[in-house]
Amino acid sequence: MELTFERLHLPKIHALAISRGVSATSENLFVAVSGDGVSGLGELAGTNAAGGETCDSGIEQLTRFWATCPADLAISEIGCRARAAGVRPRALAALDVALWDRFAKLCGQPLWRLFGLPRHSVPTSITVGINPPEIVRAEVAEMLPRTGCRHLKIKLGNKEGIEADQASFLAAAEAARPFGVGLRVDANGGWSLADAKRLLPWLAERGVDFVEQPLPQGDEDQLPELFRNRPLPIIADESCNQASDIPGLADRVDGINLKLMKTGGLTEALRLVAAARAHGLRTMIGCMNESAVAISAGASIGALFDYIDLDSHLNLRADPAVGAPLIEGVVLPTAQPGHGARLTHA
Repeated sequence: MELTFERLHLPKIHALAISRGVSATSENLFVAVSGDGVSGLGELAGTNAAGGETCDSGIEQLTRFWATCPADLAISEIGCRARAAGVRPRALAALDVALWDRFAKLCGQPLWRLFGLPRHSVPTSITVGINPPEIVRAEVAEMLPRTGCRHLKIKLGNKEGIEADQASFLAAAEAARPFGVGLRVDANGGWSLADAKRLLPWLAERGVDFVEQPLPQGDEDQLPELFRNRPLPIIADESCNQASDIPGLADRVDGINLKLMKTGGLTEALRLVAAARAHGLRTMIGCMNESAVAISAGASIGALFDYIDLDSHLNLRADPAVGAPLIEGVVLPTAQPGHGARLTHA
């Protein structure tokens, strides 16, 4: 089988500001695995130069690994060997998704059916970033009627402090009120323990469903204090990357948010969900600057999750791909073989 690559710049409609910085565009790498006339497509998205994950590093790692990878290995075996060879999670996600897409096409089945899942899912949220209140109001008023999403995720963790977070939240909630959507909050690790203990009750009083990653990654030892008598469910995001992270989190969070770019693709995502369920945790799937390609792969396992946050493609000025459609707020996997997504110019 042959690997081919294509990189594309994907400008956003609204620059997304979170506690760690701002992104107005993303350079994504699309990886095709082809053989016997059948191709599978995967995506490396949300590049992280600080963490050594870029399109250049993805091409280098995957090319080097693929040159020595036996052709007859199972997908799970390929993933284990790729990790051992130093392939980073986002590059591995692109390869893993492409392999599953191709395999499902060879079987003539959509991925969700191949995994033994129903097609149904739950509505996705759509995200508004950290901004002054007037910008937050304008963005919410634009994105909710355009998409019809039923939940709004509000990014908090403003470096200007708690008062700025409260002002941003109130602006988003006010703009969202006419649409009757559910409200969720993601701090992306932007709060101290003291900030989180103050803000969680305040947010609970205002009808928030849950809070994602209130404390920074690395401060998991502080979570038990926040977890005790919590007024809202706590969902771990940055603190949870692999199935092996679950046992250490199970007594201090209510759920986990996995992303294909963190897990290294669908293979580890399935393991992580199984581990989370075994420990009684709620499950969520999110995204990291993906186009419809990786979003469609995520949607193919959407039936496994309590919460869905597959919205990054809805904030692209021009999605280079088509795939899982948004139907009445639900990112619904297609009935086509594979994950159902393709690049439109291919």
